[in-house]
Amino acid sequence: MRSRISVIGSGYVGTVAAACFAHVGHQVTGLEIDPDKLVSLRRGRAPFHEAGLDDLLGSGLSSGRLSFTGDMVRAMDRSDIVFICVGTPLGREGHPDMSATESVARAVAGNLRFPHILVTKSTVPIGTGRWLATVLEDSLPAGSSRELFRIVSNPEFLREGNAVQDFLHPDRVVLGGDDEVALAAVADAYGPILERDFPEAQHRAQRVPLVFTDITTAETIKYASNSFLATKISFVNEIARICERVGADVTEVSAAMGLDPRIGGQFLDAGMGWGGSCFGKDVHALVATAQRYGYRPRILEAALAVNRDQRVLVVDELLGHLKLLAGARLGVLGLAFKPGTDDLRDSPAVEICERLVDNGAVVTAYDPMVPQAAGPPGVRRAPGPLEAAECADAILVATEWPQFLSLDLHRLRERMRGRLLVDGRNLFDPARVRAAGLEYVGVGRRSSAPGLLLPV
Repeated sequence: MRSRISVIGSGYVGTVAAACFAHVGHQVTGLEIDPDKLVSLRRGRAPFHEAGLDDLLGSGLSSGRLSFTGDMVRAMDRSDIVFICVGTPLGREGHPDMSATESVARAVAGNLRFPHILVTKSTVPIGTGRWLATVLEDSLPAGSSRELFRIVSNPEFLREGNAVQDFLHPDRVVLGGDDEVALAAVADAYGPILERDFPEAQHRAQRVPLVFTDITTAETIKYASNSFLATKISFVNEIARICERVGADVTEVSAAMGLDPRIGGQFLDAGMGWGGSCFGKDVHALVATAQRYGYRPRILEAALAVNRDQRVLVVDELLGHLKLLAGARLGVLGLAFKPGTDDLRDSPAVEICERLVDNGAVVTAYDPMVPQAAGPPGVRRAPGPLEAAECADAILVATEWPQFLSLDLHRLRERMRGRLLVDGRNLFDPARVRAAGLEYVGVGRRSSAPGLLLPV
């Protein structure tokens, strides 16, 4: 059965959700109050880069199943299920800033003409379900019934650069709530995805796991999942530091570890640490929640500390080789926090560039996806990787874009003044780099001695 869905907010989560729900057959209205974003969306163009998303937007608009509006009344009147997908950025003392969610809740409450199911899709603090119900109750027009809304938590598990694939082929769908009718309605909306009943669905014989739980547990599942993945990355970065001291190679260590099915190979890549809009915010939020309730989460605190150190250590590595950063010319390959996206939020590459500029270095960066007008202040932009290497004393690989692997390293070396390549993502084969006449420094690799050393 086709559901009537509205999606409030057109960031990474909201735009992907709107396009994918329309793709599997539902009638979807996206609400976006930013005029420029609204114009772009109505033309079938997302306001950010996400593989395959523009195609889904275009087909949804052409079919009539997808539309976008800036009118809250229209969005509410054309839906029975409302997905709230506004931003929850890091706020004070590690807690998410819920001002946008509160504003949406009050606007929704003022436009409830008939019963709706309100679904929190953005990553929200543990306890948001109860808080949101209170905000809605206090914002309903006088005489309105509390029965006009029911709340369901449906945390997202989307990876930027792979969000469309993740939405349509999820590992699991989690729904939290105490109203069986509301839970069933949201589960029905996911029906084609759960049953893999759409044209290009993969693994058709295998149904997607559906988890029903209470709202607080659903909210905790999201934070626990991201915090574990972030901790896994920090763990392997700590192993990399040990490898540098004992002469082991972290890439071989992590590859062998990953063969154990209890561990798995994903998120075991040593490097400059994690970034983006999710991991840091979510770990900080879980730490803040634990502390609010009288518990100190030492493992999570350590994960944050190790991740902060990785960015400093890369700068220290460059300083150790070049001795002086003032006046040094440095080429940086990659600015986005990960490949497959143009997102610069909490990007390790950006922070490292800023540190290098603050130390007097002349930094020229290239990224195949980040617009030329974007990037940190004081950083020059190059049209290609070879141009970024022009007269460089050193090259830093800061984002593991796969196209960098096809670089002609001999030509790169010819453009440089120095010969140092710091591979902050362990992207390259050290032997190939050395064969091109470059000095290779990785993270936790035998060929990178003395490596990224912590001060003692």
